[in-house]
Amino acid sequence: MNEAKTLPLAGIRVVEFTHMVMGPTCGMTLGDLGADVIKVEPLAGDSTRKLLGSGAGFYPLFNRNKKSIAVDMKSAKGREVVLKLIATADIVSENFKTETMQKLGLDYASLSKLDPRLIYVSHKGFLPGPYDHRTALDEVVQMMGGLAYMTGRPGDPLRAGSSVNDIMGGIFGAVGAMAALMQRQQTGKGQEVQSALFENNIFLVAQHMMQFAVTGKAAAPMPERISPWGIYDVFSVKDKEQIFLAVVGDGQWKTFCEAFGYADLFADSRVTTNNDRVLARSWLIPELRQRLAQFSRAELSQRFEQVGLPFAPITDPQHLFDDPHLQQTGGLAPMELPDGRHTQVPLLPIKLDGERLGLRLNPPKLGEHTDALLQSLGYGAQEVADLHAQGVVL
Repeated sequence: MNEAKTLPLAGIRVVEFTHMVMGPTCGMTLGDLGADVIKVEPLAGDSTRKLLGSGAGFYPLFNRNKKSIAVDMKSAKGREVVLKLIATADIVSENFKTETMQKLGLDYASLSKLDPRLIYVSHKGFLPGPYDHRTALDEVVQMMGGLAYMTGRPGDPLRAGSSVNDIMGGIFGAVGAMAALMQRQQTGKGQEVQSALFENNIFLVAQHMMQFAVTGKAAAPMPERISPWGIYDVFSVKDKEQIFLAVVGDGQWKTFCEAFGYADLFADSRVTTNNDRVLARSWLIPELRQRLAQFSRAELSQRFEQVGLPFAPITDPQHLFDDPHLQQTGGLAPMELPDGRHTQVPLLPIKLDGERLGLRLNPPKLGEHTDALLQSLGYGAQEVADLHAQGVVL
C-alpha cells in the first residue's frame, strides 16, 4: 500500500510474546494493517527461527512487519525492560502456557492492574473448559475435531495441507483485538481476547455438523462424499498432467457439451439435469475421463476459460511464485530473509481502497531493534551498554 496513506492501525502498538504460527499470525495481521508490532524474544531467539522441513517458512512468513527486541525476561532488569515496553502498548499478544505467563507476571490479571485500558490477546489450544489443561497442536485438534476425518479417506485420517487452525486462530485473535479496540473507544476499558485451536477447528467443520443436523445423515469424508454437482473432479489428461474441472449447473452443462461437441451427451435423457448427472456419475465420469484424456492440460484450460467454465490446473506451491495473476496484481511482495537472501512473500488476501497491504519491515534479525527500542523507553547510551554487558539484552 502507498506509504503516503495512513494504514488503519497506524498509531497502535502491539507487544507480542509469541512463537510458532498462531500467535505470530495475529501480530503479522495487525502489523500488515499498520500497527507497530514489537516481538519480544529470549536471548536465544524464537525457536521457530531454527525449524527445518515444513516449518522452515514459519518465521519469515509470520513475522514480517515487526521489530525484534531480545531480552532475558527471567532477570529482574529484563522484566523491568519488558514492563516499560508494555506500558507503551495498546495490545499484548501471547501464545505460551498460562502458567508461563503467570510466573513472569505477564498474564492478563497482572498487567490489567497496571493498565486497565490494555487489550490482551491470548492464543491457546482450547478455550477455558475440560480440555484447557491439554497441550494442543494443529494436528491434534484436526484429529479430535473432525477435520482430519473429513480430509482423509475412510479409515485413513489426514491432516489438511496447511496449518489452517494456527493461521485462522491467529487471524481470529486479530479480529478480536480490533473489536476490543473499537469497544475501548466507547468504554475506555481494555479486555482479554481469547482464541483457540480447537474452537477454530470446530468452526471449520461446522458445515458438516450442520449437514447432519439438517439431513440426519453423517457427512462422508471429502474423497467419498456424494458431490452435489455432476462434474466436479480431478481429471488425468495428456502427458500425465492433472486438472480439476467443474460443470455445476444445467446452463454450464449445455456450454460444456457445445464447447466439446458432445451433442450425444446433451441429448441423453439420463443426464438432462444436474441431479440426473449426480446419479449417473458411476458411468458418466469414466466416459468423460476417456473423452478428455486426449487433451493437454493447457488445451482444456484454454477452452474452459474461453467459455467461462470453472477449472484449475493442479499446482505445486513453489510454482505459485511464478503465477501471472499474483505477479501482475501485487499479490507477492519482495522480502529480505534474516540471512540476507531475497525472495517474495504472499500478502494478506484483501485490498483496502484498491490497494494491497504491503511489506513495511522485513522479518527482523534477532534483537535487530533492541537498542532503538531501549532508547525510546528512556534508557541512555551507557545504560544500554550496561544491559548488553550484563547479558540482559541482545
